[in-house]
Amino acid sequence: MRLPLRLLPLSLSIAACLPGTAMADDKPLNWALCPAGDIIPPFEGAPPAAQPGDPAREQQPTVIDGDVLSGTRDNPTTEGNVVLTRGDQFLGTDSIKMDREAGTYVAEGNIRYQDSGIRIVAERAEGNQNTDVHTISNIRYQLVDRRGNGGADSIQLTGSLGQMHHSTYSSCDPSQRMWELRAQRIDVDSEEGFGVARNAVLRMGKVPVLYVPWFKFPVDDRRQTGLLYPSVSMSGRNGFDWRQPIYLNLAPNYDLTLTPRLMTERGLMLDSEFRYLYERGRGTVNASWMPNDDLRDRDRARLAFSGYHNLSGHWQARANLGWVSDSRYVEDFANRLAGISASFLQSSAGIYGVGQHWTAGAMAEHYQLTDYTLNDGHLPYSRLPRAYVNWEQPLGHWLDAGVWAEAVRFDHRERPGGTRLDVKPYLSARLAGPAWYITPTLAWRYTAYQLDRQLAQQLGGGTSPSRNLPITTLDAGVYFDRDTTIDGDAYLHTLEPRLFYLNAPYRKQDGLPLFDTRPFTFSWGQLFRDNRYSGADRQTDANQLTVALSTRLIRRADGREKFSASLGQIRYFEDSRVVAPGETPVAEGKSAWVADANYLINDRWTLGASYQWDPKFRREDLASVRARYLWPGDGVVNLGYRYRRNLLEQVDFSFLYPVSPTWSVVGRYYHSIEDDKLLEAIGGVQWDSCCLAVRALARRYVRNREGDLDNSIQVEFVLKGLGSAGQNTERTLRRAILGYHRDDLYLVPPGNTTTDPDDYDPNLIP
Repeated sequence: MRLPLRLLPLSLSIAACLPGTAMADDKPLNWALCPAGDIIPPFEGAPPAAQPGDPAREQQPTVIDGDVLSGTRDNPTTEGNVVLTRGDQFLGTDSIKMDREAGTYVAEGNIRYQDSGIRIVAERAEGNQNTDVHTISNIRYQLVDRRGNGGADSIQLTGSLGQMHHSTYSSCDPSQRMWELRAQRIDVDSEEGFGVARNAVLRMGKVPVLYVPWFKFPVDDRRQTGLLYPSVSMSGRNGFDWRQPIYLNLAPNYDLTLTPRLMTERGLMLDSEFRYLYERGRGTVNASWMPNDDLRDRDRARLAFSGYHNLSGHWQARANLGWVSDSRYVEDFANRLAGISASFLQSSAGIYGVGQHWTAGAMAEHYQLTDYTLNDGHLPYSRLPRAYVNWEQPLGHWLDAGVWAEAVRFDHRERPGGTRLDVKPYLSARLAGPAWYITPTLAWRYTAYQLDRQLAQQLGGGTSPSRNLPITTLDAGVYFDRDTTIDGDAYLHTLEPRLFYLNAPYRKQDGLPLFDTRPFTFSWGQLFRDNRYSGADRQTDANQLTVALSTRLIRRADGREKFSASLGQIRYFEDSRVVAPGETPVAEGKSAWVADANYLINDRWTLGASYQWDPKFRREDLASVRARYLWPGDGVVNLGYRYRRNLLEQVDFSFLYPVSPTWSVVGRYYHSIEDDKLLEAIGGVQWDSCCLAVRALARRYVRNREGDLDNSIQVEFVLKGLGSAGQNTERTLRRAILGYHRDDLYLVPPGNTTTDPDDYDPNLIP
């Protein structure tokens, strides 16, 4: 009596796999608007779902029970509340008749099947165990491990092959069938892991919106060649924009996706993505080609590679390579503001290592211009090659020793270059108690060059200049805290004063080149650095003291920060004589005050502000105000104002407002006050239901450095449990609206604040 238990899950494999054709969602689907309860309730007497560690079904016994057992030994009939169980499987029916000699069986009346993944009811099941041929009639099913339901007139099975007639699938409740996928016939091969649907129709309500005469899809985790969901959009620059991805499963460890793209205002384009995976690494190759783009009247192309190979437990080879056919490619094919902010495309390849007390790397880096308003002379120097090592190791319980070292060859197609060696050994003491710390550090920095003769002549010196000097820092802080109560809530109140002293003697550096060195933008982090320049071509001379104070109110009930504030300033005891070209020297006196504060008004309102005030010139250098309000549900409002003297003044307003449980409106207004110029405007609506969501957006945004604006319309239909069709509106909204769907309520995305562990920065405080 094991046959029905073995076959019914296979027979309904197509029902379970139809939602497997969906593309991965960026976030979990929201089923909150669905009617409560099961479409097919759990069956009485069914065993619990399989748990991790349970024996496989084949290793567990089959238990048969029924009210009446009649017939002969070779032709038994079990009637009345017949129940078969094995592991997490349950089969119930009114009666089962068996012919053991012929191998046939007939199950009739109220057939019920359930396991951890699916629940089924049917009228009749019959078949032959010897020939492994079976038929199941009039079926309804419900997925248990995910939302989905449907039915079929009949299923015919022959071994691993199955055929379903007049089948349906939907994640909607039967009483609210907003969409349904129907197929006249579906063939399933469980051994090969694929199915073929014929005459499939997608219906929205009662209206057929898509007809596919034939398509192939996977029925398990094995990938299969076939069509993915298309993407459709409309914009003033591209016109009607249609993308149709074609997935090619070339081998178990590599595949290829080809995406023909039609832009009615520009022409045809082909995108491709090749992925490979092996035991010690993986990689992706992206390529695009567009013959005779009508926008520029020329051929366009792009090539990119990203991958790695693990050489050992400590060493890895990595590469990120990119190339575009022309300097306007990024602008013409990007649809976001970040696409016009980058002036060059960086390519790098190298070997990187990491150990308990060290990191190291050797690589090459090259740049390609992607800003048509500039020429190649504005490109950074390529580093061909570059090697670095960072080592730090404790010496006893309170002393650390380390060294930062880098050797790099700078090369440029339009400017002379050279080679630079930078070494910075240091010794640091760790003196600390439960509420205080003092960290004195003594470092010595040696930088030497071997310059091309032409560059040496331009600088008016020799081909082998060098610089060396000691750098002394003292970092000290105290931590005070107390318990306090505000409006009946208990808080931990902290007070954290900090002093940072820096001393570095003057060394003449006018004869040194500027390969990769620029002044840092003054900020809170710069109060505690031992150099105000990035890179090694300049080392500031300094005799200065930073005085800073931070305070926090931490709610005892949940650990949330009710309030935090920081204030700091540098006191310069001497004029700084080291300057970069175009830079104003730092004079004796005081720096601008740097302040930052955040206040949690309540669980919905959050305010934040940053401010810099220069007392010497009695002017503000920076001002930033940010506010966020959380509506019930997914609603959020963000308001930001940013000002930096002589650079920018912008206002940014974005929101997601839930009008009702099903309707919401979204928008963004991003404006440059200084230029009186719109940077981006988005307006749209979202409609959500139990099984269907629709998003429609209208967008106007800056598309190039000249400030030209482009318009686009994006529409996306999300058939929950099946997939989505149209433009990826969610990606646009997640970028434009901070806190969209409440999964990223940080004020600055982590990807913009986390440093690359492979970056070499000899100016960081050890």
